[in-house]
Amino acid sequence: MKEKILDKATEMFLSLGFKSVTMDDIADELGMSKKTIYQHFKTKTALVEATAFYIFESICSGIEFICEAAHNPIEELFHIKRFVGDYMKDKKSSAQFQLKKYYPRIYERLILKQFEVMRESVSENIAKGIEMGLFRKELDVDFIARIYFSGMVGIKDTEIFPIDLYAPDELGTKFLEYHICGIATESGLKILNEFINENKN
Repeated sequence: MKEKILDKATEMFLSLGFKSVTMDDIADELGMSKKTIYQHFKTKTALVEATAFYIFESICSGIEFICEAAHNPIEELFHIKRFVGDYMKDKKSSAQFQLKKYYPRIYERLILKQFEVMRESVSENIAKGIEMGLFRKELDVDFIARIYFSGMVGIKDTEIFPIDLYAPDELGTKFLEYHICGIATESGLKILNEFINENKN
């Protein structure tokens, strides 16, 4: 029952936003009483927190699967971008910033967790790229991982990157190209250009 509530809440929060969805709305959609939901989640805040981390864990599992596959580190970054984009497709793009505005404590905990996981993942990606001769040897890996995280968080800010000017998918691609061009060797740039040309059609 708890997972059923979590699944429905996730779907509704992501499509309609964390603020506008009420416990009554979720209960109506599930065809159950609000009291049943409160037996599993004492407050809406508790449900929002569970949902935020549920989404995070789901995305992490998908990323781990991609990283374990035999892609070179440049393709790996694009496959991760595509996976996250597909996962969040048709979802409210401002969900993360609604979380920041209305549930700041949950947002802070989530962003710290995201930072931990992304720093490790990007550091491994860069190390693999250096080993394969695709990324430059002299890179400060920890610095690049932190900058990458800051950029990924920043491009989701619709006040800085309005959706009518920057479609989320296009923005993600531009950011990846920017990131890779800054760290790649000639061999890496060649693979990047080949990958971009192959995926234009």
